[in-house]
Amino acid sequence: MKIVLVGYMGSGKSTIGRLLSKKLNINFIDLDDYIERQLEKSISTIFEEHGEIYFRKMEHNFVKELMSKKDSFILSTGGGTPCYSQNMEVINSKSTNVFYLKLSIAALVERLTLEKEHRPLIKNIETAEMPEFIGKHLFERSFYYQQATNSISCDNKTSDQVVAEIIGRLT
Repeated sequence: MKIVLVGYMGSGKSTIGRLLSKKLNINFIDLDDYIERQLEKSISTIFEEHGEIYFRKMEHNFVKELMSKKDSFILSTGGGTPCYSQNMEVINSKSTNVFYLKLSIAALVERLTLEKEHRPLIKNIETAEMPEFIGKHLFERSFYYQQATNSISCDNKTSDQVVAEIIGRLT
């Protein structure tokens, strides 16, 4: 069984993935961590040294590699992963357990404002500009996120509630 979590940054993909991993006793893979280990560089260093096109190419290669494995796992993708290189086609062709963790703009702003220092994409964005920035990004990415076989509204839910909902929908 392959369970794949997609959604915007701050939607809880890594947190939910780790909790699911413990509950189901299945290996958890954070795609960004996996890429960093494989390339022996941080994501930010990869971007700085090689640019986004190189990163997206490597990301696509690792998505294909992981989704082709026979093993069971829970994969937490990067927020942009579904939007490039037909990654959603690859993911959906290898798993029926793809979950879009959906949050409102307000909920994402609330979460991400607390994490700005650790999020290069939004680090230099004024808090007042966050709703517009996130809204624009969500609009651009929603087409891809909506291709997930399942969509879970995560607003006002605890991590345990989201995990229980995912488990209840597994095929």
